[in-house]
Amino acid sequence: MVTKPDTIGARIRYWRMRRGGMTQAVLAGLAGVTQSYVSQVESGRKTIDRRSTLVALAAALQVTVADLLGQGTESGDPARESAAECVPAIWSALIEIEDGERRPSTYTPERLTAETARADQLRNSCNYSAMARMLPDLLLEAAAVGGTALAQVAYLASTCLRHLGYRHLALNAARVSVSAAEDVEDRAWIGASRFVYAQSLPIESARLAANSADRSLAELQGDASDVRVRQMLGQLHLMAALASTVDARPDVARDHLAEAAREAASLGDPADGGGFNGCCFGPTNVGLWKMSIAAEQGEYGKIIELSRTIRPQVLKASNRQLSYWLDIGRALADGGRRDSEALAAFIRAEQAAPIPFAINPLARDAVVTLAQRAQRRAIPDDLRLLAGRIGINLAV
Repeated sequence: MVTKPDTIGARIRYWRMRRGGMTQAVLAGLAGVTQSYVSQVESGRKTIDRRSTLVALAAALQVTVADLLGQGTESGDPARESAAECVPAIWSALIEIEDGERRPSTYTPERLTAETARADQLRNSCNYSAMARMLPDLLLEAAAVGGTALAQVAYLASTCLRHLGYRHLALNAARVSVSAAEDVEDRAWIGASRFVYAQSLPIESARLAANSADRSLAELQGDASDVRVRQMLGQLHLMAALASTVDARPDVARDHLAEAAREAASLGDPADGGGFNGCCFGPTNVGLWKMSIAAEQGEYGKIIELSRTIRPQVLKASNRQLSYWLDIGRALADGGRRDSEALAAFIRAEQAAPIPFAINPLARDAVVTLAQRAQRRAIPDDLRLLAGRIGINLAV
């Protein structure tokens, strides 16, 4: 049998029972899904692939999506626990900066630049635990300088916190980044900070994220002669496309995606694999976002079709390769007929970015689902090893 960890399905059942013993049928009716679907999710035989479904289930249960994902409450993963020890200090630094407090700088300009570059390298390799250890001091040192330096470090902090599941703190860091960029009117960093702000909003706030991206696009369009700004305009279009898809506005999403593709075709992939602020904007990244949007729409065949035209290895950010293989794995796992291929894709995703894969609730649930379906047969050794690496105990 499979000894299940605290899965999304288990949390849904927990909150359903807390709501006066709400039946699966009632929950299904409120969320707009079938009772069979709720049953399969709760038992671990099926995963939730769409953000919009998570939003609907959370609303029906009167909880947040973060409650269903267990974000900010999980334990057992060494990398996440190591990072969690630093979160109070990061939070304290953000409060100090937002309150306008500024300590004297102890870094030389050269050291601040070097430390920021090191943190950025850790972001590209998805080493969020090591990144978190740097952030309390680095935030305060960047605040002493202000401007673009603070905008960049706060952006890095927001990215790190969001991937670790601390979305509320990621939003605080994003606001610090926006304010710093606006103080010095750095248009490219205004675009970057507005992008990370939209990313940090709760999944339930998809309409707000799309509207925020729209406002930034209108404001920055006049600066499109700057290639850095154009890259961020493209990223904002991608953000608006995904958010509009979650918000059930496919026509709006399609328009934003078309604009992003047009911009990417004119710019090409970044020569260094990263581009401005390591956002990787170009045709390859647009293809990866198309895969994620197809996943949100439940178009699993389209994901496989798109994957054949994309080479994520041309981009240096590990999370882009993670996204590629995770979307493929989830598409292959749909229906249960290609589980061996799905497992191979999940292994590639975990190899590309071990830490974010291990702490990603959807990735963990996908591994549990494969194991649940394998119960009638012997659980493959590769699946058992993958589960062990991300802290899931499969006991026979």
